[in-house]
Amino acid sequence: MILKGARRLPARSWLATARRALLALCLWHGTAAAEAEGPIIAADYAGSTDRYPHAVLGDAFEYGALVLTFSNGERRRFVLPESSVFEDTAPRLADLEGDGHPEVIVVESDRTRGARLAIYGAQGILAATSDIGTRFRWLAPLGAADLDGDGRVEIAYIDRPHLDKTLRVWRFSGGTLEPLADLPGVTNHRIGERDIAGGMRACGARPEMIVASADWSALLAVTFGSEGFSTRRIGNDTSRAAFARAMRCQD
Repeated sequence: MILKGARRLPARSWLATARRALLALCLWHGTAAAEAEGPIIAADYAGSTDRYPHAVLGDAFEYGALVLTFSNGERRRFVLPESSVFEDTAPRLADLEGDGHPEVIVVESDRTRGARLAIYGAQGILAATSDIGTRFRWLAPLGAADLDGDGRVEIAYIDRPHLDKTLRVWRFSGGTLEPLADLPGVTNHRIGERDIAGGMRACGARPEMIVASADWSALLAVTFGSEGFSTRRIGNDTSRAAFARAMRCQD
C-alpha cells in the first residue's frame, strides 16, 4: 500500500462544542476497552482544540482525539492528554506488519517536546519515534510502502520541513519503530500550507517519494533500497499542480 500526502481536515471555529466532544470521548472508555472484531477500515481526527498554538498548518486548531472504525461497525476513540495534540492533516492506514490488519500512522505534538510519529492499533498506541525535543517543531509524513523490495513496509517523513529538511525512513516491526536511513536537503511543506506536498507513488518497478529540494527549486523523485537513497530531478516547477502531475506519473 502506498499512501500520499494528505489535505488538512477543516478546523472548527467553536471551542465549546470541541470541549463537549472531548468530554464525551473521555467518558466513553468502556467502548474503547472492548475487543473489536475485524480490521480497522477508517481513521479520523476529532476534538478540535487550540491548546497548541503552532499554526504550522494554517490555523490555530489541532485535534485532541483519534477515532478508529472497524469492519464490524464498531468505533473507538483515543483521547490525548491536555499536554499534546494530533498535529496532522489526516491519519494514514497501512498494513505495516503484513498480517492483513492495517495500523494507523499519525503525528503527535507535545507542548514542550514537539512532534513525533506514532503508530496506533486497535488497542491504542503501539510505538512512536522520539520527540523532536522542542515545542513547535514538526514532521510531515510522506507515507508507507515497501521501498526496498524486501517484502516489508517502510515509513517515511520529513523531519522539520521548514528547518532541518531531512527525509527519515523507519520500519515498524515487532512492536517497535526502527530507524533505517536519513537523507538531508529535501522538504514537502511550507509554513501555513494546509496540505503536505507529494508523497509516495508507484510509477515503475520501485516506489518513489516525491519531494522538493530544500530551497524549493527542484521537484525530486527519491528511491530507497539496500544501496541507500537515489535522487532524480524531475522538474523545476514545485507548485502544487506540478506535485499533483508527478503523483499521477505524468512528469
